[in-house]
Amino acid sequence: MQATQTTSAKELVQGKWEKRPLIISGPCSAETEEQVMETAVRLHKTGKVDVMRAGIWKPRTRPGSFEGIGAKGLPWLQSAKKVTGIPWAVEVATGKQVEDALTFDVDILWIGARTTVNPFSVQEVADALRGVDVPVLIKNPINPDLELWIGAVERVAKAGIKQIGLIHRGFSSYGNTEYRNAPMWHLAIEMKRRNPGMLFINDPSHICGRRDILQDVAQKAIDLDFDGLIIESHCDPDKAWSDAKQQVTPERLAEMLDGIKWRKEDVASAEYHAALEKLRQQIDQLDDELLQIVGQRMKVSERIGQYKKDNNITILQTNRWNDILERAFAKGDKLGLSKEFITKYFDAMHMESINHQNKILNS
Repeated sequence: MQATQTTSAKELVQGKWEKRPLIISGPCSAETEEQVMETAVRLHKTGKVDVMRAGIWKPRTRPGSFEGIGAKGLPWLQSAKKVTGIPWAVEVATGKQVEDALTFDVDILWIGARTTVNPFSVQEVADALRGVDVPVLIKNPINPDLELWIGAVERVAKAGIKQIGLIHRGFSSYGNTEYRNAPMWHLAIEMKRRNPGMLFINDPSHICGRRDILQDVAQKAIDLDFDGLIIESHCDPDKAWSDAKQQVTPERLAEMLDGIKWRKEDVASAEYHAALEKLRQQIDQLDDELLQIVGQRMKVSERIGQYKKDNNITILQTNRWNDILERAFAKGDKLGLSKEFITKYFDAMHMESINHQNKILNS
């Protein structure tokens, strides 16, 4: 049986949902009633947390790891709200979990990355949400696939959920070492562009996987106009039953939030807007010139393709490509351009040149 939120509870959550920045925090996993309550009370004392989170069901990569305390932890979170007044949120991955959470008057649900990646699972959750008035946050899928993320949003919206938000928690990537999950900020920016006005928060904990770089990632998210942060906090992080390395104490969380430079998207200043408009016009002009040059470059590539066709030569010339990259790295360094940018830019340019030459060779 699905529980119904009281009017006052709905108003409380609505007020928090509309707040910017929205701060969500709490332990990776609810472990004991004492741990949940102590963490909640200490978070409340910071005066900085709008919503408390805690994992009840934990999807793990391999069996044998701690997979969450289960439904018996739900009343702990309910009790913590009664003591602190902070709304609470949990992750759900099945219809049964949705029903269990609603029975204990959950304020906000979120769909995790391992669920978002599976349309069947998302649909099951969406079906369980029909007729329910509860906000739902949707994390990006593990793999860098915006269509899966968008599909999850569409399924939840079709179930009648009005308040939908997004959580950017990074993506799995082969060979990644700096982060637990690579941010791939460009994908988050594109998702934000496609969903203007939708609540969009960042999850530094799952991007970083460790405490020492949490603040740097959180600051970058705020600089990119994210609407808030979800950061894991535990009363005794080093003894946490899951993801200990990425959790911080409530007090450390407060220090981090105080250390962030909170920025805004706009300012009511005619002078600022006039100066910005002039610079943007310069950017537009330079972009137009760049496109003209790229178009000219492709014409030259087509002529090269014709010579290769006439002489029965392969499109890819590895030594020539290496020379182009080395030359670009040297010039780019003098111009203050990173090697990562040069690589991505010239890779894209190279693939477009190959496509143009391929048309010539196979025409």
